Amino acid sequence: MANRTDTDAKSIHGTNPQNLVEKITRNKIYASVYWKKDCFGLSAETLVDKAVDLKYVGGMIGEPQKPTEFMCLLLKMLQIQPDKDIVIEFIKNDDYKYVRLLGAYYLRLVGKAYDVYTYLEPLYNDFRRVRVAQPDGSFALSHVDEVVDDMLRKDYLFDVALPHIPMRHLLEKAGTLEPRISLLDEEEVERAIADAEAEAAAAAEEAAQAQEQLQAAAAAGEQRGGREREAGYGREERDRSRERERARDRDSERDRSKERSRGDRDRDRHADGDEREERRDRDRDRRDRDREPEERRDRDRDRHEREGRHESSRRDRDFGERSERRRDHDSSRRDYDRSTRDYDRDRDREPDRERSSRHRSRSRSASRSRSRSRSRERRSRR
Repeated sequence: MANRTDTDAKSIHGTNPQNLVEKITRNKIYASVYWKKDCFGLSAETLVDKAVDLKYVGGMIGEPQKPTEFMCLLLKMLQIQPDKDIVIEFIKNDDYKYVRLLGAYYLRLVGKAYDVYTYLEPLYNDFRRVRVAQPDGSFALSHVDEVVDDMLRKDYLFDVALPHIPMRHLLEKAGTLEPRISLLDEEEVERAIADAEAEAAAAAEEAAQAQEQLQAAAAAGEQRGGREREAGYGREERDRSRERERARDRDSERDRSKERSRGDRDRDRHADGDEREERRDRDRDRRDRDREPEERRDRDRDRHEREGRHESSRRDRDFGERSERRRDHDSSRRDYDRSTRDYDRDRDREPDRERSSRHRSRSRSASRSRSRSRSRERRSRR
């Protein structure tokens, strides 16, 4: 009965809230002394007293693996499911850093993405040091903002698999969250505003001083104007005479410059004519030089063509002579072969003729002997 979830508790992420902690870890918590002694019968109000006494955060510790008090209180919160307002008060508690981390970790397990980013990101400004229990039984020194950053970025923390939440930039694109402004950015903005206000004040002061100087200068100018108008006529007459002298000097100088420019143009015209003549001579020489290699190349090309034709005719003539000699040689060879075959054939036929003549002679002698023997027989009968 003591390990069952409150009947009024709602399912979280489609399951029993206590199932967010793995079964093996959950069973070890149920079997721990701290759970049986200090967590029995706790409510949302009395759980705060136990959270204030926390000295470190962590999951399973030592050998054999035993649950920390932090994990026992977390499972108790999942079991009784306190109101959201109580959890937010845990997170906003500035006096007890481990109470703040307990509420933040619980909200990370059961809260929605909007609530997680909204209530956990302000904890980035909490730089207090905390102790974190390691699985081997030792302790590591960390800070509140580092632990909160692990809650937002990691998938597994304190031997518990954290539910998946969308990335912040996706929620910003969807319009669910506003872009985050860190404390450093706020300080920069405040400093920029202060600098802009100081610059505006300095500019306004400079403008006022410039206006005062202009007014003082205008007043002094009016005083000088009266005195200058009294002696102005004589000065104007002197200025007009000087202008007339300067105009006569400019006219004479202009005439002299025209004469010089006309002489310069004549000299330039003669110089340009000589230069164009020299340029034409150089171009003619260059064309002649360019034409000589072309004529030489044409002569070389004609010589090579004549030599090529001569070489081709010589090769054709040599080829015809070689063909004629080859045909004569083949004809003589065929005659020699024919005579050799005739000689061999006659030589092979000679024994046959001798054998046939010997056979005919033997047959004639045999017939003569048979005729003689028959004649002797006839004579003997008589």
